[in-house]
Parts: sequence; structure tokens; C-alpha cells
Amino acid sequence: MRLVQVLIPEGKRESVLSVLDNEQIDYAVWDETGRGDFEALVQFPIPSIGVEPILDKLREAGVIRGVYTIVLSPETVISEHIDMLKSRYAGERISREELIARARSLAPAASTYFAFLILSTIIATAGLLLDSVATIIGAMVVAPLMGPAITASVGTVVDDRKLASRGVVLQVTGLVMAIAVSALVGFFIKESFFLPPGLDIRDVTQIAERISPNFLYVLLALGSGLAGTISVIRNVGSALVGVAIAIALIPPAATSGLGIAWGLPGVALASALLVVINMLAVNVSTLVLFWLSGFRPPEFSAINHARYAVISRSALLLIAITILSVVLILVSFSSYQTYVIEQKVNEEVNYMFEEPMYSGIGLTPVEVSIGYDSGNILLEEPVRVDIVVAHPAAQEVPEDIAIQIDRRLTEAINRNFEVRVGFVETQQTA
Repeated sequence: MRLVQVLIPEGKRESVLSVLDNEQIDYAVWDETGRGDFEALVQFPIPSIGVEPILDKLREAGVIRGVYTIVLSPETVISEHIDMLKSRYAGERISREELIARARSLAPAASTYFAFLILSTIIATAGLLLDSVATIIGAMVVAPLMGPAITASVGTVVDDRKLASRGVVLQVTGLVMAIAVSALVGFFIKESFFLPPGLDIRDVTQIAERISPNFLYVLLALGSGLAGTISVIRNVGSALVGVAIAIALIPPAATSGLGIAWGLPGVALASALLVVINMLAVNVSTLVLFWLSGFRPPEFSAINHARYAVISRSALLLIAITILSVVLILVSFSSYQTYVIEQKVNEEVNYMFEEPMYSGIGLTPVEVSIGYDSGNILLEEPVRVDIVVAHPAAQEVPEDIAIQIDRRLTEAINRNFEVRVGFVETQQTA
């Protein structure tokens, strides 16, 4: 429920109150003595979804738009007509006026926004390098990225260009700053004693997850955006949903910065791609859901312009997402193929050395390294396989063992291979 207070202009008291009477809304009226342009203050309870249509009717009756309208959330409302109003205005959606106010409050002042963003990026960067999921989630609690996404979509839907542009600018500059901050932190940590020398960040699990972008990340971003929109529309749990949106954006941005710090352009570009597609997915999901929820500009003449803006921007975002999704799908497919090939190579090598021909003379595979990644699959390059084989010191090894392994792998996996075999002598006490 909501409790609405509205100033009634001089000479409009009867027409305004007649609207409330026709709607069977209980109200209270006080004479207004503070300003000469208004004669009364009216206060009435209404379900949250009914605030917008009732305010529109009151404006048609003479209430001036933008002049002293307060919408409160009371604990309890007792009235004879409440049940009737609830059945007439069924639903949990907030009003357009509340939505605009919430969007503005969710996008804080630039100094506050960037301060929290920098802090969350620093924490997320440390969490990535520590391979700590808990630390990364903690950083997301601080990240203020939900507000700008909501602000941009709300501004577009209600045809508030200033609000929309502010949301877009905050998102773009915020994510660029997150990458830059992570790169600076990465440079500092790399040159310090906080990490083992020669650390390859690609071996860190939390970083590795974000340098091999998967199409499922798009679903994460879409779901986060929808959840954020619903939480704002229903006025529930926005802070918690903001964590999900931040998880889709800040860790990949921090990973991109670390790729720059470590001089790994592949890491920087792959994670930056993930940042961009997640940002687009969050925005398109919020934009479409706000429009489908029935939010429109307050002026009837602006509805067509808002509709055009929503359709054109949604189409542009979807085209960009589709193009980038093709890249992600290819990467996802090639990553799956890489995993399958690695598994089959290990199986075939182990099966081969278990055969009497090789096990009988004491040959044992010590290490199998596969130099193959997504790029090799897309370019259809041969799979590079390096194998270290242990053998007794006095035992001669077959000269064609690399060829035998190559043939076996080619027949089993139907791909071209480049096989190199190294040997180490072993000694064992009696």
C-alpha cells in the first residue's frame, strides 16, 4: 500500500476530490496556508500499482505535474474501501513516479559511485589472485553496478534522456575504470613479494574461468538483469540482486586488468569480451522488462518516441549480443573439444603402455602434456602431444614409439597429431 499526499491548486478542489469520490478512495483534506497558489492538501491510501493511474487522473483534474507529491509506504492502512481497491488495482508493481525516484537513488553521486567501484575492484582483484570465491563475492557486495544499468533502462522507457545517458556513462566509465584499477593493482602485486615469482595467472582457477568465456555467462547476465528489474519493480531485495549483476561484470573486468598487468593480451581480450557481452545482456533484459511491465512516459506525446527508443536500442543490443554470442559459442565449443581431446589422449596413452609389448619391458608414461587450445581447433592445427616415458636403465626402448603413439591417437580420435617422446632412466633397489 501507498499513502499519497498532493497539493490542490486554487479552484481545483472540487474536481480533484470528485476523482477520488468516483474511485471510492478514502481521503483526508487540509486547508493549505503556506503558498498562495494552492488551496488544500489531500491525502489518500492506494495500492502501489494504483498510484500511477490515479495521479494521471488527478492531473487531468487540475493537479500540477511536478508540484509537491509525496508517496509514502505506510505500515498498515485500515479503510472500508481498501479490499475493493486491492481487487481493482491488483499487482505488486510500483508507480512510474516511484520507479524514477528509485532509479535516481540507485545511481549515486559520481564520487560515491567511483569510490565504491574502485574499492570493489581492488577486493575482487585480490580475490582472483588468491583464488578465493568468498573474497570475490564480498567485493560484489560493495560494487554499485546495478544502479547505472537500472537508471539507463528507466530513462529510456520514461523518455528521460538525461537519466538514460547518465546510466550509460556511469556503466561504461565504471567498467573502464575497473579494468584500469585492476591493471595498476596487478602491476604492483606482480613486482612485490606477495605472490610466488613466475606465477602464471592462467593457472589460477578463478581467473581461468573468465579467460575461457562460455555462452552460459550470457544466461547469467540476462538472469541477473531480469532479477534486478523485478526487484526494483516489486521493491524487494535489490541489494542482494545487485551482487549477481556485479558478479557478471566486475570479476571479468578485474581479470582483463590482470591480463594487461601480466602482459597477456589473450587474457585481457577474452575477459574484456565477457565484460562487454555481460553488460549488453544486463541492459537489454532490464530495458525490455521495464517496457513490458507497462512503464511509459508521463506525457502522452512522448510515448511514441519512447517506444521507438526502446525498440531501436533493444534491437541494437540484441544484434551486438548475437554477434558476440557467436564468438562465445565457438569458444565454448572449442573449449569442450579441447577437454574431450585431452581426455581421450590420456586414456589412449595409458591403454597403450598397459599392453604387454610396453609394460613387459618396464615402460611407464610419467607425464602427458597436450599443447592444444581453442585457437588450434578453430585453425584445424595438429594436436601437439609431449610425453615423458620412464624406462629401466639397462632397457633399450623401441625407436618408433613416437610413430606408434601418433598412429594410435590418429585412429582413435581422427585428428592430426605431432608427438614428441622423451625418456628418463629409472633405477630401483632390489
